[in-house]
Amino acid sequence: MLVVDLIRHLECFVAVAEESHFGRAATRLGMAQPPLSQRIQRLERELEVRLFDRTSRQVALTKAGRLLLPEARELLARSESLRAAARRIRDGESGLLRAGLPPDIAGDTVAALLTGFQDRRSGVELELHELSTTDQLARFAAHELDVGLIHHPCDVTGLELGPVLRRELGVLLPRDAEAAGLTEVPLAALAGSDLILFPRAGAPVLYDDLLTTCARGGYTPPAVRHGQGASFVRGLVLSVGAVAFSPRDARAVEPDADLVWRPLAGAPLAWRHSVAWPRGHGDTAVRAFADAATHALRTTADARPDTPTRPMRLRPASEYWL
Repeated sequence: MLVVDLIRHLECFVAVAEESHFGRAATRLGMAQPPLSQRIQRLERELEVRLFDRTSRQVALTKAGRLLLPEARELLARSESLRAAARRIRDGESGLLRAGLPPDIAGDTVAALLTGFQDRRSGVELELHELSTTDQLARFAAHELDVGLIHHPCDVTGLELGPVLRRELGVLLPRDAEAAGLTEVPLAALAGSDLILFPRAGAPVLYDDLLTTCARGGYTPPAVRHGQGASFVRGLVLSVGAVAFSPRDARAVEPDADLVWRPLAGAPLAWRHSVAWPRGHGDTAVRAFADAATHALRTTADARPDTPTRPMRLRPASEYWL
């Protein structure tokens, strides 16, 4: 059996195993059901084992099928990694890596990331895009992005992740606000103030999770106003007496006569990031980006490894916890 044929047969095997149905697997693979059945039969003959128990109502893996499924996935992942490397070489003499960063990453962190990546992979051209988590996930699905830095929680089905890092959020508020006199601000002390938050479309699960945490802490904003740019957010805070959440590294270097930043009591809110890439595409350039981004966040953005202090449960179809 040719290598290309073997890869295609393994794709069929994994699809049927995951769908437990030949019809659904055929639809997923974009092929008719009879050729799919023929490929599975040929693979069984080549391997000299039966992979599935078939009845008129269901398809189930045999013991051999269950044991071989992880091996099949491993081979497919390696083949995808090879193809990804070949695509980057094809796109340029030294290769091209398309990467995404969310809009809230500070300039110092971006600069440190770029320097760290070039130190690790000086022969690879890095094409950097400013993209929300939602936009990154869409580009991953369309095969238009090789690697990115995403916000959790989100649906990471089909992705591999680097270490999850936490950036604790504080609150930005007018200097004359009552809560500005506190060393640490409880969420409940923000009651009555509008909240400035990033647009929900950029990271809807994170947006909802943040508002839920606020409500549990005694803060339900009368209105949520949307903005991301530092100057725009500052203007809203000053003009309407609203508040905004921001990490420690986002505080202005120069003292602001009108605004103050205060940590939140108990550190209930945080941005959680990790580098993500399509499963099986983690070649050396992707790993170099992941290492550079992780190091840049830790050294310039006060990011720490996420170490939960309470029992966590996985989100459905996700690698991340709530």
